[in-house]
Amino acid sequence: MFLKRFRKPKPTTDLEYVAAYRATGDLTVLGELYEQHMELIYAVCFNYLRDEDEAKDAVMHLFEQLITDLRRHDVQQFGPWLHSVARNYCLMQLRRHQAHPTTSLVVDTTGDTEDEQLHKLITDEADTLDLEEDLTRMEACLKTLPTEQQTCLTLFYLQKKSYTEVADLTGFDLKQVKSYLQNGRRNLKICMQK
Repeated sequence: MFLKRFRKPKPTTDLEYVAAYRATGDLTVLGELYEQHMELIYAVCFNYLRDEDEAKDAVMHLFEQLITDLRRHDVQQFGPWLHSVARNYCLMQLRRHQAHPTTSLVVDTTGDTEDEQLHKLITDEADTLDLEEDLTRMEACLKTLPTEQQTCLTLFYLQKKSYTEVADLTGFDLKQVKSYLQNGRRNLKICMQK
């Protein structure tokens, strides 16, 4: 009981975790903070990379990157900052894949001619660029929505929460959640079609 008076209280907010990590460099603190955001970061990585293993690798690489990045940058809004870091990391991975395509032109395991392989490679790169543009546009449009719609869409689609879980997490009733989701989807679609 005597020692408890001198122990620092455990961080409860993202900002407290960041401050504690910056002050001590304790990886346990950083791990606890990152664990709270890991599902969302995995969802972001999977949305960009479209491969489970690559998304899992990205989540691990991002943690390693945070070890130094959080010591260098004064982060006030950890969640949005981490989302941007994850997005940028994934975009760099996609660009790297485009700059160094797989050697499918050299080793033909499909029986396709070189022209067919080249066409597939170019089509895949175009699809990746389209996906990157769509995701970037979607993120920008999501930020223009009212906060309630942003929150509900993020929880429901990116974090895969149920209607009930979204209601519990936000404090909205079930009708409000469904309304925010419906209006948010409509507004997002309108914004993305502009």
